[in-house]
Amino acid sequence: MYKIERPQDEIAIKVETPLIYDLQRISLKDDPSKFCVMPKTFIEKGIERIKNMKVYEDDIWIVTFPKCGTTWAQEMIWMIGNDLDYVTSAKTSLDERFPFLEMSWLGPGIPFDLFELVQDMSRPRYIKSHLPYFLLPDQLWTVKPKIIYVVRNAKDAAVSWYHHHINLHGYQGTKEDFFEAFAKDLVPYAPINEHIIDFWKIRDQPNILFLFFEDMKRNLDQEVKKTMKFLGKNFSQEEIDKLCQHLSFESVRNNKTVNKDEHLKVLMELVGQKYQPKDGFSFIRKGKIGGYKDELTDEQIEMMENYANHDGLKKIGFKYKL
Repeated sequence: MYKIERPQDEIAIKVETPLIYDLQRISLKDDPSKFCVMPKTFIEKGIERIKNMKVYEDDIWIVTFPKCGTTWAQEMIWMIGNDLDYVTSAKTSLDERFPFLEMSWLGPGIPFDLFELVQDMSRPRYIKSHLPYFLLPDQLWTVKPKIIYVVRNAKDAAVSWYHHHINLHGYQGTKEDFFEAFAKDLVPYAPINEHIIDFWKIRDQPNILFLFFEDMKRNLDQEVKKTMKFLGKNFSQEEIDKLCQHLSFESVRNNKTVNKDEHLKVLMELVGQKYQPKDGFSFIRKGKIGGYKDELTDEQIEMMENYANHDGLKKIGFKYKL
């Protein structure tokens, strides 16, 4: 079913870290264009368990490429799905309420078994994954639970992934190497363009909601209402206004059950680093549209512009928002 090979380009090795290493290119044998770069630990321990996992019709999934506003959208989805339960949200971490399916297999020594947590959760289950379409559970496409897909401009997602890779995975290489690897689809979870293509093609199915990070930033009220409708909920404008305040960037960034500060400490300790985030890093970082312009050189911006101007995206009529 899968072809698994070590990328030959040495840039793939340069972006490996003490936590995430031995990256492999997983592709479908009958369609090599469907591929994903993942660590060997995922292949050895997780790939088949996820493909064969039990899916329920009342599950609620969020699927994104990393650093596309996932955590922010998770809190929005969970709050709407749970009838604005601020009490539980304030005392229970988002990782417990809405666990990250494949997290336990991203590197050896990660002290969480979130797959077991997902399996044992009371229903309806809220489940997060960054996996592409072809690595997700087979039953997703037959049982058809609700799936919310969130996309973000690839240039901003790449910059955010770079800072995440430094501060959570222990990356010690150069910015130049990271962005070269990103543009060559050699960073973990790559490629982002193909990740989007598969979900854009099914966006009109009734169990799929396709959201843009940029729309959430510019008109959160509107995106909250879209999500409410999708989840079959109805709240007053006053309740929506309160939720939007709860979901404001500063509020989420300072919310200890959502901002993953404790998560950051654990991962940094795993890679042998003192808990001292670089450049004021936090898991929920800047959430800025077009922030890549502040961090990339003109040459890097051109490289990323070319990467985002993907023929496959053009063919399906998809455009990144700015």
